[in-house]
Amino acid sequence: MKFKSLLLVVFLLLGIIQVSGQVKSGLINVDFKNATISELVLAIESKTNYHFYYKAADFDSLRVNLSTNAVSVQFILNKIFNTTEFKFSIDQQDNIFLTKNVLIVAALPYGIFASERDSLRWISQKDPSNVAELSSSTELVSTLDNKIVQIGTKSAQNKPGNVSLAGYLKDSKTGEPVIGASVFVENPRIGTYTDQFGYYSLVLPKGPHTLIIKALGIVDTKRRIVLYAEGKLDIEIQTQVLSLREVVISAENSKNVRNVQMGVEKLNISSIKQVPVAFGEADIIKVMLTLPGVKSVGEAGNGFNVRGGAVDQNLILFDDLTIYNPSHFFGFFSAFNPDVVKDVELYKSSIPSRFGGRLSSVLDVNSRDGNTKKITGKAGIGLLTGRMSIEGPIIKDKTSFILGGRTTYSNWLLKMLPDDSGYKNSKASFYDVNLRLSHQINEKNNLYFTGYLSDDNSNLSSDTSYAYSNKNMSMKWKHIFSNKLTAVFVGGFSRYQYDNQSDKNPVNAYKMAFDINQTNGKANFNYYLSSKHTIDFGLSTTRYNLHPGSFQPLGSKSLVKPDALASEQAFESAAYIGDRFDLTSNLSLDLGLRYSMFNYLGPNSVNLYAPGLPKEQINGIGTKSYAKGDLIKTYHGPELRLSARYQITEDLSIKSGYNTLRQYIHLLTNSTAISPTDIWKLSDPNIKPQYGDQVSLGIYKNFKSNTIETSIEGYYKRLKDYLDYKSGASLVLNHHIETDVINTKGKAYGVEFLVKKLSGKLNGWVGYTYSRTLLMSDDPNAGQIVNQGNYYPANFDKPHDFSFVGNYRFSHRFSASFNTTYSTGRPITVPVGKYYYAGSLRASYSGRNEFRAPDYFRTDFSLNIEGNHEIHQLTHSSWTIGIYNVTGRDNAYSTYFVSEKGVIKGYQLSIFGNAIPFINYNIRF
Repeated sequence: MKFKSLLLVVFLLLGIIQVSGQVKSGLINVDFKNATISELVLAIESKTNYHFYYKAADFDSLRVNLSTNAVSVQFILNKIFNTTEFKFSIDQQDNIFLTKNVLIVAALPYGIFASERDSLRWISQKDPSNVAELSSSTELVSTLDNKIVQIGTKSAQNKPGNVSLAGYLKDSKTGEPVIGASVFVENPRIGTYTDQFGYYSLVLPKGPHTLIIKALGIVDTKRRIVLYAEGKLDIEIQTQVLSLREVVISAENSKNVRNVQMGVEKLNISSIKQVPVAFGEADIIKVMLTLPGVKSVGEAGNGFNVRGGAVDQNLILFDDLTIYNPSHFFGFFSAFNPDVVKDVELYKSSIPSRFGGRLSSVLDVNSRDGNTKKITGKAGIGLLTGRMSIEGPIIKDKTSFILGGRTTYSNWLLKMLPDDSGYKNSKASFYDVNLRLSHQINEKNNLYFTGYLSDDNSNLSSDTSYAYSNKNMSMKWKHIFSNKLTAVFVGGFSRYQYDNQSDKNPVNAYKMAFDINQTNGKANFNYYLSSKHTIDFGLSTTRYNLHPGSFQPLGSKSLVKPDALASEQAFESAAYIGDRFDLTSNLSLDLGLRYSMFNYLGPNSVNLYAPGLPKEQINGIGTKSYAKGDLIKTYHGPELRLSARYQITEDLSIKSGYNTLRQYIHLLTNSTAISPTDIWKLSDPNIKPQYGDQVSLGIYKNFKSNTIETSIEGYYKRLKDYLDYKSGASLVLNHHIETDVINTKGKAYGVEFLVKKLSGKLNGWVGYTYSRTLLMSDDPNAGQIVNQGNYYPANFDKPHDFSFVGNYRFSHRFSASFNTTYSTGRPITVPVGKYYYAGSLRASYSGRNEFRAPDYFRTDFSLNIEGNHEIHQLTHSSWTIGIYNVTGRDNAYSTYFVSEKGVIKGYQLSIFGNAIPFINYNIRF
């Protein structure tokens, strides 16, 4: 009996200890369904030591619907009251005051005591664990919302003024930097955004502040600080598991209204993975095509067109490395492994002055840093591809790595194709490997290494195999000179090559190759002058080394005549400066100037032509040779980057922008998409650089507490010296390529509409674009006038484009994704008649691009099934099941015409003519 009594006492004590631990931690579980205020208060008071004070009549209409696990009371109240007129305050004695429209200040204000025993020290005497002191020469990691952080030491010599505060935001679980988070104080309104390394810098008045941190996917975070001197404060952030409530405020979504830049689209990898694509493999490029102003020439097209630009007018960067071919298997799969990508940013307008070299856009892809806390990994397997990544610390909280790889095993499917498909004996293989290393030397220096390798080798039931690859690596050094001045130094190497060969007939066996090598160095500086001025400046240089093409015999029996184009070398350099300037609280400017210079170098020989006559071989007057290192030709000029924003209200603003850009490298292609037979060509004395300028205007409006974003943007762009081709042009191994190309001028204009809902059970976006891209060739020295000197549509001109992407989450485990795309068919030139000439029948063609292929329409659907969400388990798994091209529509990728028995017949090539089911299995560990 005594033993049973003793056992009962022990159990009671254990229960009391457990309950006390829960109260002390402040983490509780709640499940409210249409609960009243009294039910809310009773539930929280029964689980914690908090006591509520409120006027019941003010809350009689409030109904609460919320279900959470292991969260703080502050988190619960923020969720409930964040978008309402109700306020809450918590004092040091765990009393909670609920009010309507008026906020009760439950803490003593700073400086209320005139003596040395200020309010901070008074709080410290009550609860020393609640205050952290930080001198100007040390750094602090803050993880608690209720801790007051004292930066510097108060003394009689302290005078009013401004001091700087800087630091890193990192994920508390993985140690990864939090990119693009808003860090600000409310009064006075001063804020900034973290950079690609999670670094922020602010200049604030001395005294007490509440630092607020908001971003998508993280818990809204506050830090109470008192600034006496300059200091550093690193903050660990908790990621957020979204509830299923219709309204979830998890970020300062007014960023699209407040930002000065326009024409910028940013997507994180979780959004990208929700969009269904062919074969279920998350594809960055395909998701970008659902955004307004971004188009593709057709199904599985490699590359993309932005606001009337060609595919070569997009600068694609992966950790500051240039990617020349962003796809696998002729455009079916993206070259970017989704498991190692952090986020993607597309600049369509207001391109920052640190970027240059392309006319239309910059696609900036950032990879993730590895987990600095523990070893983790991911893997996925689909019908055609498999992938795996592993990450973790090399030195905990200091050095980390992430290694990812993908490959395909699609030959099994190609062998199952019917004999009459034309692809029965096709083969396809590709792989890519990513490696990123991050190392913190000390609080002022960080090193980052990125390596990327991709390789493709395919044979589509022909006697020719196509092999191409990207090889890239870079090293970054970030140095913090002070809280106000930081720098990033980058050195990198990029190589793209292809090697196509045919050996079916030993006599005609050949190998055709091309490669471009790019070595670059950059120094980017950021100076936070004040709360109103942020200055960016820097230098960059790029060395190009091209082998434009070679044609060699393959094997000892081959009778192919060798041929090769001379290699090309050049330097492209630039200096830039930009200033983000807040004229008033409503009016902000972003002013940038970039000056670029291009030097075409020897050794090489330049073809000379008679002045005043068309550049044709019959008008050639010889060549001029240059030795190694000789300066052959120099092009240079300024580039303006201007944008302005006027904020009318907290959720409404107007923006405008103007920029000019120069492009010194060209893509020579017979197709409208990037393919492994294309050639990149440097500007030279006979081929001028491309030039473009763009003016844009936009209106941005948010609704429902910034959970719905809307925007309308209009633009007008002028193009100069864009390369088009003469009829019947030969582009491969052409020693006089300037005689087959035409310098054109063009114009592109359009209007883009976007509605985006970022939270709730139903989220996604709807976009519509009306745009035109027209070219003109009226240069009498071109030798051939296209379309009688009148404007004609570019190959990628598609006036109407509509996209809808929707995601509906039924529960934390089940969600569905839906994607619909419609666009006008691309322009084509067709035979419209026939005639006899020199005794043979000839076809008469329409004006260039006078007709159009059929319109494009496609609908995709996927169902995402998550495993259970238990925290303490070895692995977490998920399934993705879906259908690509649900309606099975035969969308035309290209059209062509052949003469059969004297009759000209037209044919349409479709890539996917049927609905394509897919299934993927993913696992995390």
